[in-house]
Amino acid sequence: MNKLNYYTDGWPLIVEMCPCDVHFTDFLAERGIRNASIFHFGTGTHHHVGITCAENGSNNAVMGITASIEEAEAYTKLAIEKPNVSRSYKAFFGDIYLLDRRLLPEFDVVALFHLCEFWGPESAAYHAMTDRQMLDLLTEKTRPGGHILFYTKSMAFDRAGLVIAQWAKERPVEREGEFKTLLVYRKKK
Repeated sequence: MNKLNYYTDGWPLIVEMCPCDVHFTDFLAERGIRNASIFHFGTGTHHHVGITCAENGSNNAVMGITASIEEAEAYTKLAIEKPNVSRSYKAFFGDIYLLDRRLLPEFDVVALFHLCEFWGPESAAYHAMTDRQMLDLLTEKTRPGGHILFYTKSMAFDRAGLVIAQWAKERPVEREGEFKTLLVYRKKK
């Protein structure tokens, strides 16, 4: 029997090490994105994106996925301590490569900062999607005109960049440019 490929640590908010979540909330604020539905891959134990969107008056709703038991436990504690945050921020434990399209709503913004970081032989053993298949699924679930963002300083961006380049040629998306450490695409209308 094959076990789930999961991350064995949490991720605290250390901006110097991994600024993507702070840059993401800066992006949302600078673009004036409000009342949006957001999908966020990799919550961190800090849950910065969900907390910020819940508390900054933007009325953005965030669905986060994590394959870290520590991050999932941190969310449970957050939901208990700050129930108003959990009204618009939901984080769940799971392997992103096992998402089922039938269970996903449409999103206005999709943040895939950890593309190509976690798929491995364990994932293949239980027939998980590849990074490209997962990217295609979440592209389908992005509303026309919606944003899809990637982290250019990801530990796997050398591989992710190749996947993104091929995806951009084949899917109805256009590159908008960069915002700090983020690569920004938009789904064509």
